Amino acid sequence: MRIDIITIFPEMLEGFFNCSILSRAQKKGLAEFHIHNLRDYAYDHYRKVDDYPFGGFAGMVMKIEPVDRCISALKEERTYDEVIFTSPDGEQFNQPMANELSLKENLIILCGHFKGIDWRIREHLITKEISIGDYVLTGGELAAAAISDAVVRVIPGVISDEQSALSDSFQDNLLAAPVYTRPAEYKGWRVPDILLSGHEAKIKEWELQQSMERTMRLRPDLLKEQP
Repeated sequence: MRIDIITIFPEMLEGFFNCSILSRAQKKGLAEFHIHNLRDYAYDHYRKVDDYPFGGFAGMVMKIEPVDRCISALKEERTYDEVIFTSPDGEQFNQPMANELSLKENLIILCGHFKGIDWRIREHLITKEISIGDYVLTGGELAAAAISDAVVRVIPGVISDEQSALSDSFQDNLLAAPVYTRPAEYKGWRVPDILLSGHEAKIKEWELQQSMERTMRLRPDLLKEQP
């Protein structure tokens, strides 16, 4: 998988993609990330990518020309499955969407800034708008990083223990069961006996029961989404 990210703050993302699981995904040849500075596609020597909105509204708006030039340059080199815009009014990002996007080959993510982007970009260049929550961030870089991480980590081979990714919260609309490690007792706080029993079937039954209980208590909305 290849993910191209368009941003005016590339330095915000460079370190993120060179750490942990995303770094390993690149070393294994399972994913590659390319960060593009939108200012490199500006027309003027000031590298200006924003301007005042028509109509006298407050704030600044990202210009259409540099965005179009960048996306067009990328599309001349390969075909993209989705051109994503990170926006607070986009479709809510969730695990099923991450799973779906992980099957794609090439993605572009445009990071928004300022008051927003020229609406013509959304009308003619963007194929999917994604929100990571009902709040507003200074820019779309954090959202692009979160989306990339969630998508790439479920690609087969990225995580050595693939069962670990499959048992994460939200994979089956349930929150994950509690997990424990050594020591089995600490300050009188014990690991549940069932997890020390070695009885695999009963442990699985306990995990499901715990997942259901936690989901009903903390995220009952997820149970309503069950098919």
